[in-house]
Amino acid sequence: MADWGPVVVAVMLFVLLSPGLLIQLPARGRVVEFGNMQTSGLSILVHAILYFALVTIFLIAIGVHIYAG
Repeated sequence: MADWGPVVVAVMLFVLLSPGLLIQLPARGRVVEFGNMQTSGLSILVHAILYFALVTIFLIAIGVHIYAG
């Protein structure tokens, strides 16, 4: 059986944490902006660190597993 948990978690977090899609942290003019569809190097770094931390928590600490087949 295939374990689809890591794939589903990674794709969902990638879509939700894309800088500028839902939120941008830090933004160009403020600390947080919502849905501005712009990005900066610092916001890419912050979102990458958040992505790594959340993937680690969901996959290693919690152990999300989705079996298909």
